[in-house]
Amino acid sequence: MKKVKIALLGLGNVGRGVYNILIKNKEEIMKRSGYEIEVSKILVRSLDKYRGVEVSNDILTTNFDDIINDDSIKIVVEVMGGIEPAKEYILRAIEKNKHIVTANKMLLATEGKEVFEKADEKKVMFQYEASVAGGIPIINSINENLTANKINELYGIVNGTTNYILSKMELEGLEFDDVLEEAKEKGYAEADPTSDIEGYDAQYKLAILSALSFGTKISVDDVYREGITKIKPIDMKYASDFNMSIKLLAIAKENNGELELRVHPTMIPETHPLANVYDSFNAIFINGNAVGDLMFYGKGAGDMPTGSAVVSDIISILRKNIDTKNENPVVKDNLWNKNVKSIDDVESRYYIRLTVQDKPGVLGQITTIFGSNRVSLKSVIQKGRKHDDTLEVTLVLITHKTKEALINDSIDKLHDLRSIKSVENIIRIEDFS
Repeated sequence: MKKVKIALLGLGNVGRGVYNILIKNKEEIMKRSGYEIEVSKILVRSLDKYRGVEVSNDILTTNFDDIINDDSIKIVVEVMGGIEPAKEYILRAIEKNKHIVTANKMLLATEGKEVFEKADEKKVMFQYEASVAGGIPIINSINENLTANKINELYGIVNGTTNYILSKMELEGLEFDDVLEEAKEKGYAEADPTSDIEGYDAQYKLAILSALSFGTKISVDDVYREGITKIKPIDMKYASDFNMSIKLLAIAKENNGELELRVHPTMIPETHPLANVYDSFNAIFINGNAVGDLMFYGKGAGDMPTGSAVVSDIISILRKNIDTKNENPVVKDNLWNKNVKSIDDVESRYYIRLTVQDKPGVLGQITTIFGSNRVSLKSVIQKGRKHDDTLEVTLVLITHKTKEALINDSIDKLHDLRSIKSVENIIRIEDFS
């Protein structure tokens, strides 16, 4: 059996999963790859920290030069996260003709062009299945299995933290802040959960998926982003009344060569498969013009699911013969140039929740404003308590399909009305039609 030496950059949650899988499934991996894989070096920040896995001190190092200058190491596996020093280490490893496996969605979404082009220049293999949706094999499916299709639409629940929070709010009626604290205690959310709850993590992942799905270069700034911090239990209740569920969706669509790329809370029909994805699970729903509808479902994070995708990438490289130059470029020469729509031009239905004065004529003022902006209202629901001394009521509006810009203009005019106490929330509605 041939032996190959690899190096891990990082021994955190994902790195620990990779190491454990390589040990636990050693026989299966040898049979499927044709190699005995030896973890020769692991880059860590401190040699003294215990990481929940038994690793020989002989293979731990705090100096990246110990890896880069070892010509016997053929594959570098980056699982440290962040942009720097990960980017520097990957570029230096490529320069030394080492093949790369990474799980780093932030790096790929923001600096991917440079590292991909460097990999092409040096003709090394570059695998990144674990960068999106953990153990779900979505990257390879788009790159290989769906290449006969023109992908029309992609909808994804690609962040487990936000899906866990929204699931608890929907099923148990809990407040956002309470569920967030619970998610931190269970390890679903980081101490600083900003990247998850504000939609940045999903934004990075959608940029990667969109570039692959539509064969074009995507800047992460092209992806519109909103988080889930404004969602209240009352919004969940109204969604249920309308036979809908609220999910943080990553949405990508192509129509006549123009793309819609957006991440935001979305009301979806409770009959749609994505509405039944709960807890920290991920799911990606794809429509291809030949295959039709597909949904990929599974654990989107965690040491073992993500480690599974990383190890699969290592095996993929080994099956392609690590001693030959990679003649299949990561950055393809036949990319299309496609325009990304401004969010103002995107059309959707909308749920709008207002707090207004409980007096005659208010509803007429509101409908007049929407009508003057060519926004058609499908339904209006008034909820209020007559014994409430504030004399305020809740109005819930559901619009017909309309442009975002017209909604925003209408909301700006509503703010000018003294009878409107506050615009509590606006949530887009996706009908999948």
